[in-house]
Amino acid sequence: MRGRKPKPTAIRKAEGNPGKRAFNPHEPLPPGGKPSCPPHLSTVAKTEWKRICGILYDMGVITQIDRAVLAGYCQAYARWVEAERKLKEGPTLIKTPSGYVQQSPWLGISHKNQELMGRYMAELGLTPASRSKIAIDTRDASREPLQVQIVRFVVDPAEDDAQRLIENPSGRDADDL
Repeated sequence: MRGRKPKPTAIRKAEGNPGKRAFNPHEPLPPGGKPSCPPHLSTVAKTEWKRICGILYDMGVITQIDRAVLAGYCQAYARWVEAERKLKEGPTLIKTPSGYVQQSPWLGISHKNQELMGRYMAELGLTPASRSKIAIDTRDASREPLQVQIVRFVVDPAEDDAQRLIENPSGRDADDL
């Protein structure tokens, strides 16, 4: 993909569609509701899930389909916490059996999980910078999402033009094809 990542339709609608580009009429809508905490998460990850899931749901950021993204964030958070605890217990630089000095493996684990957390946090709107890119129209908070009204035209076959359109819906002559 080239260029910027496309902004989600929900955010574009909340901002009032500043670019005035058409919305994707065939975009799938995820089911509503708060996602349930996966049982495979560690204890620390489950604690983080309980802390943040309700807040994100109330903000309208997550639905049931976003369970894996939130689980990934929570597990990265738990691994980062574990690595930081291990770093408190020992030095950040260790001496190998061959005499070389190297950084603790826990330091690399901590940095990697901080990086992962940052990615997930940007996706979920958990950082001040990612939230600043979202502008919600608060003038009418009770406003329903945009809905398309279906309009059906009934054609009277008694009219000559109507009969011609039924036989040739494109409206073009056979010579034009």
